[in-house]
Amino acid sequence: MTSPFDRFSRRSLLGAGAAFAASAALPLCSADTPDHLWAGYDFGPGPKPVNRLNQGPFGIEQDDGWRTLAATTQSSAPVRNFGVGLCGYTWEEGGPSLAARAGKQTLENHVESLASLPFVDVLYIRCDWRDVQKTPGKLDLSPIWKLTFDAAKTYKQRVAFRVQLSNPEFQPKQLAMPDFLQSKVPLVNIGPIEGGGQYREPRYDHPEFLKAFRELNELLAEKFDGSAQMEFMDLMMYGFWGEGHTGRFPNPFPNYVTAERTMLEITRMQLEAWKKTPLAVNTQPDIGRTGNRQVLDVCVREGCWLRSDSILQIEEPLQVEALANRPPWLATVMEDGGFRDYNIATIPKDAAGINLREKAMLHVLDLGANYWALWTEGANLKTYNQQYPRGFETLQQRMGYRVRPSWVWQRKRYGTSEIIVCVTNDGVAGVPGILHLSVESLDGKFRMSGGLDAGHPFGGKIRQAAFVLPSGMEGQKLRIRAEIETKGVRRPVNWACEQPLDGGGYTFELARFDAPGWRKNV
Repeated sequence: MTSPFDRFSRRSLLGAGAAFAASAALPLCSADTPDHLWAGYDFGPGPKPVNRLNQGPFGIEQDDGWRTLAATTQSSAPVRNFGVGLCGYTWEEGGPSLAARAGKQTLENHVESLASLPFVDVLYIRCDWRDVQKTPGKLDLSPIWKLTFDAAKTYKQRVAFRVQLSNPEFQPKQLAMPDFLQSKVPLVNIGPIEGGGQYREPRYDHPEFLKAFRELNELLAEKFDGSAQMEFMDLMMYGFWGEGHTGRFPNPFPNYVTAERTMLEITRMQLEAWKKTPLAVNTQPDIGRTGNRQVLDVCVREGCWLRSDSILQIEEPLQVEALANRPPWLATVMEDGGFRDYNIATIPKDAAGINLREKAMLHVLDLGANYWALWTEGANLKTYNQQYPRGFETLQQRMGYRVRPSWVWQRKRYGTSEIIVCVTNDGVAGVPGILHLSVESLDGKFRMSGGLDAGHPFGGKIRQAAFVLPSGMEGQKLRIRAEIETKGVRRPVNWACEQPLDGGGYTFELARFDAPGWRKNV
């Protein structure tokens, strides 16, 4: 179905100058959280590692001799890890691929064409509330859910999703809200649809809506929260596509106070329900006067990741500054809502000969982001990558975080050996959580572990950490592994180095104290 907004001008409709405020019983008031620069802003401390490793400084007077044991070089090969990736959309606000919508491709073939692409890391579903629930008290997931999770399992990918509370794509014929709720929740006409009819929004503050929304969250969280296949869930926000706005139309709330209170309540429900899976909050400016700044501030302090639905047509410089200067332990998810088909026959080029898709996606690196959306057209994506491979290859080499043990030192200290590992991040983003390091013997009988400070090492930076080993281990081989922790859940991290890995870890050998090559600090 054709969008009510031209895809090439969808975001331009969200600018200032239109009368967005709803009729209000109370005067509109400013949000408690004003616009501010994110660079240097105090969002509070990041998550704390349970067993914090000593991260220096490591002075020259501390040891009785030292040596460099090992060093690695950065890899240019794709490395798949939690917290970073290219996202293939098995379902978006208008449905599956254009061919599947037209009946020229089965849903199974559509999902397979995306999941089988070697550069896809995450499969993403964006569907309406009616696509996950038809009756109170239980989930009724549309077939795309099973197909997506099955394909992700086959191709060792992960899954993310958003459930839309409102979707203009099918109005006035159909609302995103399930039918059983429409007789209970008042609907507000907010503006005319080209071709006839009215855009309608539910009263999100109505008790029946909030009751049903709480149940929806509890049902989804019971099934998916903490699943090994889950990557993240987009926060369910009010308005078109769940993005926290209603375009150039007024919001459905009676006044600003009600709007802000309601959206904070809806946010809190999700923060409380999703205890293990990261939530990603849209950074939509508060053009609809519903308290987006307050929601965003709460979410960042609670450790939510960030996302934006456009990149070259991004709404305002403030949003770019926020995404690029977010707390380094948070990931950013980026997409381009206006340009999505990857049809090489219609993609324009600029004066430098750069095609517009590549021009857009490479700005992901400018933001230090972690994810890029590929949308639904699997066949086009395959052809595009064959014609213009540089874009996806560059993202795979630099996007997000790419960590490796770049140096390993051994020091004589306390009558035993101390190992100092220098972890380098060759990506553009900090680690979205806590990076845990472990040093273990190859036989598994010995293991020490601990965490770095949240976000470290930052994009393009290093972080050092020390392990004081039990005495008598000199001459043995040890392995260094890494895990990422978000919301208390740990997942293995693959090192991004050229050197061979052993069972996911990097192996080195401790030197004996009587071996030549020790250096003494004077």
